[in-house]
Amino acid sequence: MADGRRAFIGSFTAAGGPGIVTARVDAGSGALTVLSTLDDVPDPSYLALSPDRRTLYAVSETADGAVVAYRVHGDVPEPAGPPVSVDADGPTHLGLFAGHVLTANYGSGSVTAIPVRPDGTLAPDASGVLRHTGSGPYTPRQQGPHAHQVQPDPSGHWAVSVDLGTDSVRVCTLADGALVPHRETALRPGSGPRHLAFSPDGAHAYVVHELSPSVTVCRWDGADGVLRPLTEVPVLPGAPAGDAHPSGIAVSPDGRFVWTATRGEDALSVLAVEGDALPLVTTVPCGGRWPRALTASGGFLYVANERSGDVTWFATDPDTGVPARRGSLEVPAASCVVVG
Repeated sequence: MADGRRAFIGSFTAAGGPGIVTARVDAGSGALTVLSTLDDVPDPSYLALSPDRRTLYAVSETADGAVVAYRVHGDVPEPAGPPVSVDADGPTHLGLFAGHVLTANYGSGSVTAIPVRPDGTLAPDASGVLRHTGSGPYTPRQQGPHAHQVQPDPSGHWAVSVDLGTDSVRVCTLADGALVPHRETALRPGSGPRHLAFSPDGAHAYVVHELSPSVTVCRWDGADGVLRPLTEVPVLPGAPAGDAHPSGIAVSPDGRFVWTATRGEDALSVLAVEGDALPLVTTVPCGGRWPRALTASGGFLYVANERSGDVTWFATDPDTGVPARRGSLEVPAASCVVVG
């Protein structure tokens, strides 16, 4: 990608999405320009780039969940092998950890590990599936486990998975391709944790909740793999006017601000990092409807607005953290944005 940075946008093909969209990123304005679309797998709702940016990985969020790898060069990602089953239902998120792709499988309440070969392609079979157990008090959504996110911690020694159904975060390691539980941290019952973002220095982790418009501030001990909840803070001023379901969370590169997106309210929230405190600064409109995910990159925030079918970008003020809308790109049923 010598001719500039790229953004890769996932979408729900079952809802009319185009699949995976590749767009050029203008470094000065943050603007996105479509280069290609690829619809070879159903519902590529979440994407991840390898550290060298040469391979793109996508989940297929279906009942027969799968992961696909793509070569990244030129304007169109090229499939690098067939889809690989995750042996689970509804993978919603994936991350790279210890030579494996890990997927968080919402429908099955599990995390899957698939080995990655030295050339970035995927092994033909999963090496392990860790099934979560437990439930929560909100029976419409928490009758069982629902793993929603999995990612490595900043040290690369631990895999951290967030489970909406069990109101908890699990810390794991890998041994011979199998995920081994290390510790489970309970969060407030009924909060429905969805995603977690680490501070740049690795000292804190921020967990955004889907069933409550709030974020839990945690201390993270990367040496021992211990997550310690400190306080839970609101992401909206006052009580929500209607449905309010937070989705994405991002931390500024300098660690001074945390941003969240909330569906229903269709708002972006700005929270200021003050040690262990995280006061709400302000909220601004998300630029569309039903913001499913947000990504911070190059001084801009990119928001995938699923129901309005667009990706909106915002310039972020370096002093206040407040986003200012700069433009949008039509992408039906947009679900995530990865910039590399």
